[in-house]
Amino acid sequence: MTHRDPPGIIAPHIPADAYRRAETTGTPVVIVVHTAESTGRPLRHYLIPLAVAGAGAIGIFATVAAFLALLDFAAHTAIAVASATGPLSVGGISLKLFGSKR
Repeated sequence: MTHRDPPGIIAPHIPADAYRRAETTGTPVVIVVHTAESTGRPLRHYLIPLAVAGAGAIGIFATVAAFLALLDFAAHTAIAVASATGPLSVGGISLKLFGSKR
C-alpha cells in the first residue's frame, strides 16, 4: 500500500490512526469544524476611512508646503530684483528700498 497524504487543508489535523483505519475499511471520516461567529465589524470598515483621511491630510500638508515654498521663492526674487535696481522714483519722490552694504 502506498502512502497518501490526507486531502484538503483540514485533513492533516485528523489523527493518523483514524485516517488509516478509515482508508482501509472505507468508512467515512466525520470532521467537525467549530467556527466562532464574529460579533464586531471587520477591520476594513475602520481602515478604509482612516486611509482616506490620512491621504487627505497628507495632500493638504503637501499643498501648504508647496504654497510656502512658492511664497519663499517669490520673496527672494523680489529682494533680488529690488537690490539690483536701486532707488525708485515716482513723480519726483525717490524711495530707496534697500540700503547698500558698501
